[in-house]
Amino acid sequence: MHRRRLLQGGIATMIALQTDLQPWFPHNAIANVTPGRVRPGMPGWPGESDWAALKTATNGRLSKVVMPRLDGPDGKALLANPFAIGDQAGLTQSSGWLDAWRSVPSAYMVAAETAADVAAAVRFATAHNLRLVVKGRGHSYLGASCAPDSLLLWTRRMDSITVHDGFSPAGSGAAVVPAVSVGAGAMWLHAYQTVTGGAGRYVQGGGCTTVGVAGLVQGGGFGSFSKRFGTAAGSLLEAEIVTADGAVRTVNAGREPDLFWALKGGGGGTFGVVTRLTLATHPLPDTVGAVSLTLRAHSDEAYRRLLGRFIELYASALCNPHWGEQVRARPDNRLQVTMTFQGIGKDEARAAFKPLLDFADANPADYEGQASFSVASVPARYFWNGWLYRLFARSVVNFDNRRDAPWTDFWWAGDGEQVGAFWQAYTSAWMPFSLLDQENQPRLVDAWFAASRQWAVAFHFNKGLAGAPAEAIAAAKDTPMNPDVVDAFALAIIAAAGPPVFDGLPAPNLSAGVDHRAHVKEAMARLRSAAPETGCYVNECDYFQAGWQKAFWGDNYARLLAIKRRYDPDGLFFVHHGVGSEGWSDDGFTRLE
Repeated sequence: MHRRRLLQGGIATMIALQTDLQPWFPHNAIANVTPGRVRPGMPGWPGESDWAALKTATNGRLSKVVMPRLDGPDGKALLANPFAIGDQAGLTQSSGWLDAWRSVPSAYMVAAETAADVAAAVRFATAHNLRLVVKGRGHSYLGASCAPDSLLLWTRRMDSITVHDGFSPAGSGAAVVPAVSVGAGAMWLHAYQTVTGGAGRYVQGGGCTTVGVAGLVQGGGFGSFSKRFGTAAGSLLEAEIVTADGAVRTVNAGREPDLFWALKGGGGGTFGVVTRLTLATHPLPDTVGAVSLTLRAHSDEAYRRLLGRFIELYASALCNPHWGEQVRARPDNRLQVTMTFQGIGKDEARAAFKPLLDFADANPADYEGQASFSVASVPARYFWNGWLYRLFARSVVNFDNRRDAPWTDFWWAGDGEQVGAFWQAYTSAWMPFSLLDQENQPRLVDAWFAASRQWAVAFHFNKGLAGAPAEAIAAAKDTPMNPDVVDAFALAIIAAAGPPVFDGLPAPNLSAGVDHRAHVKEAMARLRSAAPETGCYVNECDYFQAGWQKAFWGDNYARLLAIKRRYDPDGLFFVHHGVGSEGWSDDGFTRLE
């Protein structure tokens, strides 16, 4: 500690004078002295002169984090708008998790605009032994985007998007391919609009429009058309990243390939601060479309038969690159289909569902809702263009109607329930393709039905790659994701949430949350009877996931841990259930080993 006191007086000057991007402070100097991160009021917390020097080093982009006022009509409007939440440094898209975490603002933030800003903040956090938090759009369900008494690296302003007619990763000698480079703070809506509407190509990203590009890719990343184009990480060509030593690195398959591999599904905020990603783009389908249908059974037995008939249909006609998105089985015996398609026309889409509708029509005493069936399609280059929905389909989306918002910024109406959500439970499981074999379908249907007696159970078909093209599967295999993903026909998700619980808002209904959590856990237990050993998806999973290392990454975890120890030996980058987090307390402040 004596050495630390001697160093402190010179820290501010050293930062202010730093002009290059190389590490200027030994990355293990502080960690070898103190067992954890410092908080305000503790010895070692930066003084005013230190913070002033960091502000100078980041061109004035350091400030204290100020929470917006959330009571009253303005606060209510803000909390209903994911764009508005994403523009607030002190807020996150989820407000917390029952018995786990609450969204709390950092003490200070650097609103980074360049990799140099990020590098300066990383070096400062290392030198002062601070808890560092990285946030782009703030969509982490597990609270990775916030921590009290921390320094926030907010990449929101790093939102540039550049389309390349031809791109080859630096120093790789790889063939030139069409691509797009995206800043760490960009959201998928804007990436889609730039690539599809502007360049007439497709980039594989997320389904929710306001999700950040960087976080999604680092977790693997699925979107509505992943059954055709694979994971977002599978399209990654190159990344720029600031590692714990403060160095800015450009990594790809030929340059620091292990770190590059880790970024393709090893978990966001774990190996460094990604500042730019370059992804391959794909030929754009002529049209894309959506199918909507809600059928209700009049008895439990009729419902079980309906689930069985749908599984038959999916196995025979829908488990292929054309179809994505989800179907949900509800406790009230409703089967809700909300699926997307590409590469086929409306007539083919209608024909694909005809056997299910004929089945319901043939049993009118058992089923209702056939009239809800609808099919819509649009030219693919307009699918993410907001003017289309303003003019023709306003009920499908919600718009960012703030005065200075772009006219075409929207989010899907079905995603509205997640805005500011306080999670009571969230679980996922890869559903193996073998369950679609005819002899195994009854076991799958029984488990799905039993689970639906407890809570709504959704199968997200675009989040499993069984049925995808060989090249999409090969690309996914070259990532650290749990190998179960390539053999899964769907990701099952069961979740429950309540209204926002940010500071200044009413306390959550804990008793209701506990009850909902119990039903969700029981539903997953019943579904798991059909798939007891499969893993789950790191971006969408249980905060309390048992055996998370294997569940998220399977046998890839050992390699990920070795990479983590090489690039971040002292655990500067901490996220809950992230690679290497075993050695820290759950809040990331105290070293346990």
